[in-house]
Amino acid sequence: MPTLRIALAQVNSTVGDIPGNAATVRRWSREAADAGAHLVAFPEMMLTGYPIEDLVFRNSFVEASRQALRTLAADLAADGLGELAVVVGYVDADGPPAISSDAEPGTGRRDASALLHRGEVAATYYKHHLPNYGVFDEDRYFEPGDTLTVVRLGDVDVALTVCEDIWQAGGPFTAARRAGVGLVVNINASPYELNKDDVRLRLVKRRAVEAGAAVAFVNMIGGQDELVFDGDSMIVSAEGELLARTGQFTSELLVHDLDLPVADASPNVPGSTDATAPDVEQTIDDDMSVTRVIINAEISDRADDRDGGIAERIADEEEIWSALTMGLRDYVDKNRFPSVILGLSGGIDSAVVAAIAVDALGPDRVVGVSLPSGYSSEHSKDDAADLAKRTGLDYRVQPIQPMVDAFLANMSLSGLSVENLQARVRGVILMALSNQEGHLVLTTGNKSELAVGYSTLYGDSVGGFNPLKDVPKTMVWQLARWRNTRPGSPIPENSITKPPSAELRPGQKDSDSLPDYDILDPIIRGYVDRDLGRDELIAAGNDPALVDRTLRMIDIAEYKRRQSAPGTKISGKAFGRDRRLPITNSFREGVKTSTAP
Repeated sequence: MPTLRIALAQVNSTVGDIPGNAATVRRWSREAADAGAHLVAFPEMMLTGYPIEDLVFRNSFVEASRQALRTLAADLAADGLGELAVVVGYVDADGPPAISSDAEPGTGRRDASALLHRGEVAATYYKHHLPNYGVFDEDRYFEPGDTLTVVRLGDVDVALTVCEDIWQAGGPFTAARRAGVGLVVNINASPYELNKDDVRLRLVKRRAVEAGAAVAFVNMIGGQDELVFDGDSMIVSAEGELLARTGQFTSELLVHDLDLPVADASPNVPGSTDATAPDVEQTIDDDMSVTRVIINAEISDRADDRDGGIAERIADEEEIWSALTMGLRDYVDKNRFPSVILGLSGGIDSAVVAAIAVDALGPDRVVGVSLPSGYSSEHSKDDAADLAKRTGLDYRVQPIQPMVDAFLANMSLSGLSVENLQARVRGVILMALSNQEGHLVLTTGNKSELAVGYSTLYGDSVGGFNPLKDVPKTMVWQLARWRNTRPGSPIPENSITKPPSAELRPGQKDSDSLPDYDILDPIIRGYVDRDLGRDELIAAGNDPALVDRTLRMIDIAEYKRRQSAPGTKISGKAFGRDRRLPITNSFREGVKTSTAP
């Protein structure tokens, strides 16, 4: 039984930085070769970054990807790595995009995987299953492949697959069983959601059993606009046993020795394990042809044994914090912002955003500005100063009352208009400092506030990125308490324990306008994340009047959310790419409406 030493490169790529991504492949391929690997696999669309969205429609971009692949193959050989089989994702094309008037059925843009060897592109594979849900729009961009590529590497048959191919039953994994492969390599750009690692493990085990073959699942890390990728790469045996697994949110090379059957092209027998898939998944017609590529490579025995090990899982709060810090760091660094700036109110939201920013970027790249008004309490000003001292960020104080008074001296405003004016003056100050000094403004509203519209357009919602956009208020408190158990304890205890308030009028509290967040957040989660209707929310035990009020607030705030800054996705459904609703929308849950004359 041959022993294949496989390496999974859990690395970060940048959309559009094709030369930089290729350099990353060369650097980590060298590490894989130095570790004695016979094959190294990189994530989905490693060369181009992911997701590339409408860049796929540009012929120049697609050609740059294809040329970079050929150049990379030659460069790896020139680096002395020609004997290492390198699997890498890229974008390919065998025709115009589907939106073109010249498009032909069965051809188009391709989400592709290639195996590079001895200076050549030895084999290619086109992704078969294309996701078109949640944050994915791949039916818009790509044409599905209909052929499974099986590479004979020495005495081992290896099938190439891409991401969604493992998430759906049938197709490539059923074809892999029929083709009798010993290993299925699945390269991924699988975005993070809380507890998705548990889902992935069950899924990879199921597909390994379905294929009757070992599965090597490699995923990228890093942030790309609203998405963040957590890695969690793994290797599972044909019997569904977890053999090796990386950590989350870590750059690392997982190297593991796999004993695989000698290639004979006879169909595999599905494995057996507690994670066995339902019978229907093992009998779905894959409807794919199989193409075989033979590579004249020797799978020689290594003097040592390599066990990749199984990394321990991390707690939910650490998962989320890691996602938020990585998402912010990559957004700032990949867009070449030197630093960030935010308003420090002394409240919980700005305190948590400041702590995330300092953890992500370091205190020297974070500016916090206290913007007190005539209604700001002394304890809030003290809490903002305390947080600045704890974190070491660049702290400034800019009172806003003289500017507010200048407006009021020239305009007759009262009530809510005056409250919103204060928020907008703060936004103007932060944007002015951004323009003057080059900082990226961070906005600090949480998912609960965004849901019900509890924000001021062009005021506290101003900014280029929002780390808490997908974090409910109750989770904000939970994260603050967790972070204070770690070194540094950056968040003042008073910011955590005091009742939340915008402090835009005397004695104001959030509870004056909103239900307690412990009651509000489950309703938001049901309506936004799970698409439950009014009757289902009431059946879950929520007060009917509160449900009606909350749903109305969520519905009428769509125009605000459409203008909000991007922020890191951590849930199953985030505002933005995940949830697309019309702004002009007369439908209301439980209410008959008509705008007809």
